[in-house]
Amino acid sequence: MTMIPALDRAFQQGRALKIITGLTNFDADKVATVVRAADRGGATFLDIAADPALVKLAKQLTHLPICVSAVEPEKFLPCVEAGADLIEIGNFDAFYARGRRFEAAEVLQLTRETRALLPNIVLSITVPHILELDQQVDLAEELVKAGADIIQTEGGTSSNPVHPGILGAIEKAAPTLAAASAISRAVSVPVLCASGISTITAPMAIAAGAAGVGVGSAINRLDNELAAIAGVKSLVEALSTVSRSTIHA
Repeated sequence: MTMIPALDRAFQQGRALKIITGLTNFDADKVATVVRAADRGGATFLDIAADPALVKLAKQLTHLPICVSAVEPEKFLPCVEAGADLIEIGNFDAFYARGRRFEAAEVLQLTRETRALLPNIVLSITVPHILELDQQVDLAEELVKAGADIIQTEGGTSSNPVHPGILGAIEKAAPTLAAASAISRAVSVPVLCASGISTITAPMAIAAGAAGVGVGSAINRLDNELAAIAGVKSLVEALSTVSRSTIHA
């Protein structure tokens, strides 16, 4: 599938910033707050729950590309009809606390089913962090063969930071940074590093090989829109300190 031009440019530069409202967040007011913050803060695109009403709401508030996330392929169809620009199987973190696991075979099957339903839309797939790192790489390669246009990493829930401040932020992001580094060397599609990413670790993700970052709780848990806008701007600024062209020159 041909990548959306604005996303393609951001991925090429290592400046892609996806703001995630939350896979299980169907609160229209909260979603609207995050959408406006992403728009005004300078994010590249948005990731919202797979709900046609939320897609229509987001489209009224921003011209940024809208990604919808789900783990049931059939939920994507009405969202694409409502105007979603890309789709994602992922953001599994919300399920792990409930004891729901996503193994490699299931994610690969979901990818194939989704690509069969929607062959002409940009498709992002998250590689579960519960897999060993070599298994994550193997799965990523199979996902690309099955039609994935973007691979997303995760890992925030598998980390256990023991220090506060900067060191703790790095510890929290270590699993997803490791996955981004390993997977980006194995696939030719953009890798988006997500889960536990902050202004401290966003540049590290690009240096590790990612083409962009996805940020959720660091923005969507803030208690007001101005704080969320400031948070997005800080992430944009952090990404501007590193460039893929200089890293890979």
